[in-house]
Amino acid sequence: MNTGLTIAATALTSPWSINVAIVMIACNLFAIAIGRFAIKERGVGPALPLNVPGLFEGFGWAELLATASFGHILGAGIILGLGGTGAL
Repeated sequence: MNTGLTIAATALTSPWSINVAIVMIACNLFAIAIGRFAIKERGVGPALPLNVPGLFEGFGWAELLATASFGHILGAGIILGLGGTGAL
């Protein structure tokens, strides 16, 4: 097997650091804030079993899963972009 081709095809990623964590947390909070105003009918599915702060009020499992998934996709893209430019 040609390992040189495999190494050349592998993307360079940023190693985990506190900066990567901060970017991911910020992206998830941003996505949750967007979802709070963009989701028309909140709380239709099963409710969260905990007492939640005001940002999550009216959120159920479906809304939390959707906004967190969007936040992770957004965060992964931003981390890869910032890592590729060397800014992270």
